[in-house]
Amino acid sequence: MIIWLLAGATALFVFLGGLRAFERASVTSLKSLGAWILALGGLSLVLLLIVTGKGALALTGLVMFGPLLWQQWKSAQASHGPKPGASRANGAISRAEALAILGLKPGASEAEVREAHRRLMRAAHPDHGGSDWLATRINQARDVLLG
Repeated sequence: MIIWLLAGATALFVFLGGLRAFERASVTSLKSLGAWILALGGLSLVLLLIVTGKGALALTGLVMFGPLLWQQWKSAQASHGPKPGASRANGAISRAEALAILGLKPGASEAEVREAHRRLMRAAHPDHGGSDWLATRINQARDVLLG
């Protein structure tokens, strides 16, 4: 009896963690939204199976989806990129790197630099689900090009 109570509590913890992750998720496409809905549905099903006494079946389902969940978690970790300054001791970037980050050609005007920065920051800002690392790189590129 105690083991089922612990299993149920663990499943509830996982379910609530999934809901918390869904709150923070950046859903940018219908495919991504569908994946989140399926994941939450799967967690709900696991919780229901444990509560109804079919914990072994729930555990089997979790084991089957384990590799998929691991792959998703690893790709999510990789998408955040390395920490700022990890490639160099002082975190500085060259002018060529700055142009590549902003998608500009050599000799770009100040207005072009500002427009490229604004456009990229709209998509990459951490307050809108973007990456801290990417936003930092975009800001560094702007600073290098504008002096």
